[in-house]
Amino acid sequence: MTDEPPLRRRPTEELQGNAPQHPPSAQPQPAGDGGDPTDGGPVPLTAPRDGTPDPVATPADLAEVVARFAAGTGPVALDAERASGYRYSQRAYLVQLRRAGAGTVLIDPLPLPDLSALDAVIGEAEWVLHAASQDLPCLAEVGLRPRRLFDTELAARLAGFERVGLAALTEQLLGFTLEKHHSAADWSSRPLPESWLTYAALDVELLTDLRDALDAELARQGKSAWAAEEFAALVRTGARPPRVRAEPWRRTSGIHRVRGARAQARVRSMWYARDQIAARRDAAPGRVLPDSAIIAAAELDPKDEKTLLTLPGFGGRSVRRLARTWLAALDDARQLPDDALPVTPAVEGPPPPHRWAERDPVAAGRLARCREVVVRIASKHNLPPENLITPDSVRRLAWTPPEELTEDAVAETLRGFNAREWQIALLTPHLTPALNPDPPTPELP
Repeated sequence: MTDEPPLRRRPTEELQGNAPQHPPSAQPQPAGDGGDPTDGGPVPLTAPRDGTPDPVATPADLAEVVARFAAGTGPVALDAERASGYRYSQRAYLVQLRRAGAGTVLIDPLPLPDLSALDAVIGEAEWVLHAASQDLPCLAEVGLRPRRLFDTELAARLAGFERVGLAALTEQLLGFTLEKHHSAADWSSRPLPESWLTYAALDVELLTDLRDALDAELARQGKSAWAAEEFAALVRTGARPPRVRAEPWRRTSGIHRVRGARAQARVRSMWYARDQIAARRDAAPGRVLPDSAIIAAAELDPKDEKTLLTLPGFGGRSVRRLARTWLAALDDARQLPDDALPVTPAVEGPPPPHRWAERDPVAAGRLARCREVVVRIASKHNLPPENLITPDSVRRLAWTPPEELTEDAVAETLRGFNAREWQIALLTPHLTPALNPDPPTPELP
């Protein structure tokens, strides 16, 4: 629990206390237009309680922040702003922190790329983040790695809330509304406008209050131990960078329209040409050349600049300046021998579910029964099915079940898929019979 006094909340009946008294899916929504605290509506939160701080950008200022947070108490609320859609990298361009006794700080990691000194004084505290998996990799890049954390988005999912965005949760549980209109801003730009800094500071203003409300709700539902397992798994794996795909060009939007190996080679060649430029410029690939332009060029295969520039997506000045690069990429694909053209990759794991009935009707029956089990148990415990177990784990289990269909064998298989013990305990007694060709239907606990 935080020992920082929470912001004063409105004494409306539906927002008294830290946790909803109704199932989250049936919670009453705050009424009113949000402008008047007396009309029963949520209160707009427009400024941090201590004012908007200037970004910390010098070693001396960082040392002062380290001292403040070392003297602070309780959990540490953290957030990071990236520049997705503008930059090639997923690095943090602003780091926000708040702690009782230390207040709120905004740190500019461009001049201060190593925050390990701060990590040393807050590392043993519980860190509170919203959608932690999005921010942990970029925080790790600047030396911030939690040992304990509480993820308010994940907690809300486990508690069964239908709306799990930060603004939605603070409105439902705390009675305050947060503006989210700067969420897609270019945080790599400098200087950052005052309104953006206020927005960033407000993202951590209520996190510890929200943590306490959700913690109480999880305890009321008997899910605290589940959440603890999930948070521990995030600590173990959340800072890992995303897995690099073997053929990332295959995710080009619209590639399903491209027919033939030679045309796919053109997509591949242009994708890698664009990626090299984007990495060199530290620009989002789509800002160098949109996917739609790659697909159009792959379909038409233009041989000259005039034809290329008539295609959709090639009209911008910066794209036109690179016309020779795009034509060279297309020519490279044209010159490839047949044995160097793309081939359909081998599918890892089970085939797409829509093909199961044709390829293996028995496995298709197992999958249907396993899915029904997951939906029933998730509904009973007021959970999204995907938070009870990943859909991929269900498919892999149903496609290749253990040879010996015992609860121990099924449990071990699920552990191999990184399922948590609370998930295994709920699912194993019911998935085991569902994997049998003629299963009984056990009662839910």
